[in-house]
Amino acid sequence: MARYQVIIAYDGTCFQGFQRQGGRARTVQAEVEAALSRLGWQGSAILYAGRTDAGVHAAGQVVAFDLEWPHSPEALGRALNAYLPEDIAVKAVREVAPDFHPRYHAVGRAYTYRLYVAQERDPLRDRFAWRVWPEVDLARMMAAAGWIEGCHDFAAFGTPMKPGRSTIRHVYHASWEVLEDASLRFRILANAFLYHMVRRLVYVQVLVGQAKLEPEAIGAALQGQGNLPPGLAAARGLVLERVYYPEDGQGFEPLGESLIASGDEDCG
Repeated sequence: MARYQVIIAYDGTCFQGFQRQGGRARTVQAEVEAALSRLGWQGSAILYAGRTDAGVHAAGQVVAFDLEWPHSPEALGRALNAYLPEDIAVKAVREVAPDFHPRYHAVGRAYTYRLYVAQERDPLRDRFAWRVWPEVDLARMMAAAGWIEGCHDFAAFGTPMKPGRSTIRHVYHASWEVLEDASLRFRILANAFLYHMVRRLVYVQVLVGQAKLEPEAIGAALQGQGNLPPGLAAARGLVLERVYYPEDGQGFEPLGESLIASGDEDCG
């Protein structure tokens, strides 16, 4: 019996989130476990780095499980892909220590969020991007992102998975960029995230870009001052890009940020 770490990607459009919910809800976890069962897996539940909401995508979700497997990790990846549906794919497999946990051993996570500015919807883009209108001022949004970096109390932007837990997080990197198709992409890297934190941050930054808020309103909210309008960016623009572990080294790639702090909660 060995424990395997598996990196998976999925299109979240047709899933009711990552976590198995019982009943007939289609989830990523349930599909992965069904594929594993066809390979002789006897476990009750896979371990995973985090739960993504309905409609949220992943390029680098991490799961782990124990399995009696007589072949190579690469063969395991091919076998899983043969049984997984088309909207989930295994990207990499490796054997890890028996106590490895993809959530509790993580020291960082990277997300991206994509949006485009248009008065009318575009069905060919709407699956993976949020359409916003009126237009946004990129310089204002970049100024807003500058307030996000650092160690802050993000209670105004999300909730902890368990009541009473810390809402302090360390954001190592937050920035906006213009892509070749003129869409905008937000990139954020932190030691951990609150529930709905990225979608909330994007929504507020779009308000800043539309001159409905000033960039400083984010700084005030991080200090527990002022009230921000309620709202979340659409789930379809969000992608879990990567989960980082201590063995990944002292730097975060591809963002190139130094590993300033580790752990799942407080950043000290």
